Amino acid sequence: MHIADGALSGEVLIGGAVLAVAGTAIGLRKLDMETIPATGVLAATFFVASLVHIPVGVTSVHLIMNGVAGLVLGWAAFPALAVGLLLQAVFFGFGGLTVLGVNTFNIAAPAVIMHYLCRRGVMSSSPKVAALWGGLAGAGAILATTVFVAGSLALSGEQFLPSAKLTFLVHIPVMVIEGLVSAAAVFLLWKVRPEMFDTLTQLKKGAS
Repeated sequence: MHIADGALSGEVLIGGAVLAVAGTAIGLRKLDMETIPATGVLAATFFVASLVHIPVGVTSVHLIMNGVAGLVLGWAAFPALAVGLLLQAVFFGFGGLTVLGVNTFNIAAPAVIMHYLCRRGVMSSSPKVAALWGGLAGAGAILATTVFVAGSLALSGEQFLPSAKLTFLVHIPVMVIEGLVSAAAVFLLWKVRPEMFDTLTQLKKGAS
C-alpha cells in the first residue's frame, strides 16, 4: 500500500511526516531490550510480506501484517515499519523517500489502533478466541490503512479520487487474506511464544 513519490500534495506530505515523526518518537520511547528482538522480527516480516506487490495506479496491493505488528509491539510498530519502508524505498524503489512519512503513518497508525482495540481479546485464555481477535486485527488494520491511503490521495486533489476509490475496492480481498494469515500467526504465537504478548504472560502467571 505504498504511495509513490510525486502523487501527494506538499501539505499532505508535511502533515504525514510530522505525524510519522511523532509516532516514531513515542515508539522509540516504548522500546526496551526485551522488545527489540520482536521489533526486528516483525520489521523483517513486513519487509518480506510486502515485497510481493501489484501496482494499482499510484499505490500498490500487497500483504502488510501490520495488525500482528500492532498487537505485539503497540507504538513500537512505528519505528519497526518505518525501517522496513525506508529499506524498501532505498533498495527497491517501493514508495519513495518524499512519501516515507505518509506511508509510515498510513501503515503504522492502524497497527497502533488495532493494538488498543484487539489486544485484550488476544489475551483470552483460549487460543481459538485469541486467533479470532488476531484475525480481526489483521483485517481491521488493512481496512484502516486503506482508508488512510485513500484519504491521503483524496486530500491531494480531485484528480486522485478515482485512485482513492480503486484502492479501497482492490483491497477488499486483501483484508480477508490478511485476516486469515494474522489469525493463524496469533494462534501459533499464543501456543509457542505467548511471552511475545507480555500482558498475556502476566495474566496466565497470575491465574496459576
